[in-house]
Amino acid sequence: MAGTIDKLIINSPHQVPQKHWYYDRENRNFYIKEGRRPAGYVMATPNSKAFDDPGIFVEIDTVNQIRPRVKAWREAGYVGVTGITKRLLEHWQDPEERKDRRFFFCQMEAIETLIWLTEAPAAEKVGIDIRGDGGAIERWCSKMATGSGKTIIMSMIIAWNFLNKVTSPTDPRFSKYALVVAPGLTVKSRLRVLLPTNDDNYYEEFNIVPAALMDKLRQGKIIIHNWHALAWDSQDKIDAKVEKGYLRSVDKRQRMEISGEAYVRNILGEMSNARNIIVLNDEAHHAWRLNPEATGKYKRTGSDKDSAEEATIWVGGLDKIHEQRGILKCFDLSATPFTPSGKKAAEEALFTWIVSDFGLNDAIESGLVKTPRVVVRDDSERTKELKSRLYHIYADDEVKDDINRKADETEPLPDLLINAYTLLGLDWEETKNEWEAAGHSVPPVMITVANRTETSSRIKYAFDHNQVHIPELCVPEKTLQIDSRVLESAESESEAIELDIETDDDDEDTTAPKLTKKQQAELLRLTVDTVGKEGEPGEQVQNVISVGMLSEGWDAKTVTHIMGLRAFSSQLLCEQVVGRGLRRVSYDVGEDGLFEAEYVNIFGVPFTFLPHEGGDGPPPPPPTPKTKIEPTKEKAQHEITWPNVLRIDHVYRPKLTIDLSKVKTLEIDPYESITEAELAAIISGKANPKITAAIGLNKIAEDTRIQTIVFKIASTIYNSEKRPDWKGSKEIFLAQVVRIVEQFIVSEKIQIKNDLFHQDNTKRRILIILNMNKIVQHIWSEIRAVNTEKLTPIFDKERPIRSTTDVRTWYTSKPCEWTKKSHISHSVYDSGWEANEAYFFDKSDLVESFVKNDHLGFTILYNHKGVIRKFYPDFILRLANGDYMVLETKGFDSQQNQTKREYLDEWIKAVNNQGGFGEWHWDVSFHPSDIEGLLKKCMEKELV
Repeated sequence: MAGTIDKLIINSPHQVPQKHWYYDRENRNFYIKEGRRPAGYVMATPNSKAFDDPGIFVEIDTVNQIRPRVKAWREAGYVGVTGITKRLLEHWQDPEERKDRRFFFCQMEAIETLIWLTEAPAAEKVGIDIRGDGGAIERWCSKMATGSGKTIIMSMIIAWNFLNKVTSPTDPRFSKYALVVAPGLTVKSRLRVLLPTNDDNYYEEFNIVPAALMDKLRQGKIIIHNWHALAWDSQDKIDAKVEKGYLRSVDKRQRMEISGEAYVRNILGEMSNARNIIVLNDEAHHAWRLNPEATGKYKRTGSDKDSAEEATIWVGGLDKIHEQRGILKCFDLSATPFTPSGKKAAEEALFTWIVSDFGLNDAIESGLVKTPRVVVRDDSERTKELKSRLYHIYADDEVKDDINRKADETEPLPDLLINAYTLLGLDWEETKNEWEAAGHSVPPVMITVANRTETSSRIKYAFDHNQVHIPELCVPEKTLQIDSRVLESAESESEAIELDIETDDDDEDTTAPKLTKKQQAELLRLTVDTVGKEGEPGEQVQNVISVGMLSEGWDAKTVTHIMGLRAFSSQLLCEQVVGRGLRRVSYDVGEDGLFEAEYVNIFGVPFTFLPHEGGDGPPPPPPTPKTKIEPTKEKAQHEITWPNVLRIDHVYRPKLTIDLSKVKTLEIDPYESITEAELAAIISGKANPKITAAIGLNKIAEDTRIQTIVFKIASTIYNSEKRPDWKGSKEIFLAQVVRIVEQFIVSEKIQIKNDLFHQDNTKRRILIILNMNKIVQHIWSEIRAVNTEKLTPIFDKERPIRSTTDVRTWYTSKPCEWTKKSHISHSVYDSGWEANEAYFFDKSDLVESFVKNDHLGFTILYNHKGVIRKFYPDFILRLANGDYMVLETKGFDSQQNQTKREYLDEWIKAVNNQGGFGEWHWDVSFHPSDIEGLLKKCMEKELV
C-alpha cells in the first residue's frame, strides 16, 4: 500500500502484531508488510542530511533469538513453570477475569519473557547470551515504549516473585524482597501503587493477583526510593548518625569496615536483613555503568556531566547493596535504554541486556500512544530539499545562532519562531474550541523543549507580552515555565514538602502566600505533575516551556502540540521529546478491535524514522466525553458496606451421603473435546498430505480402568486447595468420596450427547478422562449441597470490610444517570433494563439505598466446568427495613448462571451465619416488571 496514509494503527493492542509499516528505500515509500517487525532501533545514516532519510535499522539480535522461543513455549503450555506461575499466567489471560482489565500484548510478552528466562527448561535457552553491564549484578531489561504500561509489568514481576517465594521458601530463583528505584520523587510517589498494603494498589485495581493470594503477596516487603537516596554518605555523615543514635555506637577503628553495612541498613530500612533481593529500576536508562572509554575520549560538561553523576550514584549504590546483601536480579524498564558509547558525545550505545522489545513504532501501530503528525511542507519560497523550514527550526540559518546564545529575556525571538508559534497556536486554538464545545473544562496543552534557559525565558516573555498572535495562548497564569534546576531539587527529595501558606500579619491586605525555596520547588513539581488534571494546581496550564526533557514519568494526557527548539542529533532525542506528548486519553477499542487514533502535532522535531499521516486532516480531536464517577459526600447517608469474603469454608457431616436420584445429570458433548488428531509432515514450510500420522487416545482409554478414574476424581476432591474441615479421619473421608464418585460414574447421571460415544465404553472412558474437571466440580457440588453442616466465611485480613466509600474515582463514556439513593455519583448502565431498575430503586419506598456493582470490587467466586471464575452481581440494595439484598438481572437463564446463584446462595448463608453484617438476601430478576414483587417478598422474609 503506497500513497497517503490514512491511519497508522494497523494492529490490535491485545494481540501479537500481525503487520507493520515498512519503508522501501528504492521506491521511497511506506508499505504495510505482513508479519511482525523485528526487534531493533533506527539510527541516522552517517553523514546523511536528506530530509527523507529512513535511517539504518539495527536489529537487537538477542531479542530476535528469544521471541520465537518464548512463542513456542507459550503455545506448548509454559513448560517447566511452577504451579504458582502457571496460576498467575492463567489468571492474567482468563477472559472472565479480564473483562475490564485486559492486558496489552506487549505487557504479557514482557513478563512471559522474564518468566521463560527464569523457569523454562535449560535446553530451551541454549545459545542465548545476555551480556551484562560489566558489573557483578545480573540485569535484564524490558524495552517498552512510553505509555505501554511499565508499572503494570513491575507489579507483575513483584507478584510472580513474592508468591513463588512465599509458596516455596527454598526456591533460590525467587525473592520476597524488592527494592524499587525511580528517577525522582514524582515517579516514586506514583510507584506506591506497587505496595500491596496500600488501598490504591495495582494488584487489586488491575486484578493482577487472585483475591485468595493477596495475603501471601503481603508477606513480601518492598522499599521504594528515588536514585538520590542511594547517594553514598561520607564518613563524617556516618559518624554523625552514630553520635545522634541513628546507628549503634562502634569503635572508631571499625567504622570504615562497617560503613557498607550502615549504608545498607539506611537504604533498606525494615528489610535491611533481607538477602538476595530483587531490584526494579524504573526509567533504567539513567542507571548505566561508566565506560572507561567514555571518560577518556571527551570531557563531560553540562547535562552530560550530570547524567554521568546520576548513573554513578544509581549503579554504585546498587553495587554496595549487592556486596552486602546480594542482589538476585535487576529488572530494568525503559523506553530508551541507551548509554553514552564513549566515541562521540552525541552517540548512544544500546543496553546489551535487553531481553524484550516493544518500541515506539510498535506502540504507534498498535495505537497504544498518540499518532505523531510532523510538519513536512510549507509554502515558503526558501524551502530547501522539499522540506519545511518548520521541520527542524533550530537548524534554520535564521534561528540557530540567534537562540544559541546568552540573551536577555526581553530580546525578541526570530521571526521564523514567532511565525511557527502562530501557526501551531492557531491549530492549538482550533483544538481548544472543539474541546470546549465538547464540554471539556481542561484545555489542550502545547509544550516547548528549548535549547537553553535564556531561550526559555525569551519564549515566556514573548507569550506574556502577546508577541505570539494567539491571544488565547498568551495568558501568563496558564503558561508554565519550568526551571529545570528548581524542578530537579524538588525531585531529589525523599518525600513531598508540606506546602504551608504563610501570611504577613502586619499587613491585613497582603494575602499572597510566602513560600520557602523548598516549598516553591515542591509547588513547581506538583504543578508539573498535575498538568491537565481537574482540581489540581496544573489543571488550567495550557502552555509548558521547558529546557530539559520535562520530568521523567510526566504523564500529562492533554498534550496535543509540541515545539522542538534544540539540536536533535539522534533518533533517541526525538523519541524522548515526542514521547512526552504521546500518552493517550482514551483506551476504548473500536468495532474493528483497534484503538481510535489520537494525535499530537509537531513542529521542530525531525522525526523521520516513522511514516506520518498525510493530508490536511482535522486538528487533534477532543477526547471522547466521559462522566466522572465517584462517591459523593452529599449522599454519604447512602453508603453501603459489605464483608470482603475471600472464600467459604465448609464443615461437613462425619458421614457423607448422596441420593443419586436427586443428583442433576451431567451432559458431556464429545465434540467439545479433541479425541484424535492427524499430523502432516512439514517440508519446505508446507504440510505434505501424503505423509501423515494419527494420534488418538484409544490406547490411554484401554489401559485405564474405571477404578483408576474414580480414584483420580476422588483424590482431586480430597487434595483440592479448599480442603474440607473434616471432623473424622481423612482416610475415612477419602473412602466415602471414592464410594460416592464410583456410584456416580457407573450411573446414568453422565450423559454423552452422541449415542456412539455413550455406548462404546472405550470412547466413554476417553471423554470422562478429558472432562475430569467438569465431573469433579459437578459431583463435588452435589456432595457439598447435602452434606454441609456449617458455612464459614474467610475474610481478607487486610480489608475485612469494603464500602462504597473506597471506590476510586473513574470515568466512563457509557450511559449513566445521577441517582438520589446511591452513594456513588452516577449509576452506570449496560442496558436499558438496568436503567429502569435503578429508576425504580430511586423512587421506591421499599429501598433505602442501592449501588450498581461497577468498580466496587464486590465479587462472588464460583466454579464452573472446573474453572474458578468471578461473578459480579448487578446491584446491592439496603431495604427500608435495614436488610441487604444482592440482586442479579438476567434476560435468559443458563447452567452457568444457575451455578453462579448456587455460590451466591452459599455466600449469603455464610455471611448470615457469621453475623455482624446485618441480614442478607438474594434474588434474580428475569423481567423489569418482577422487581417490586421480589423486594416485597424479601421484606416479608420469604426469601433466604
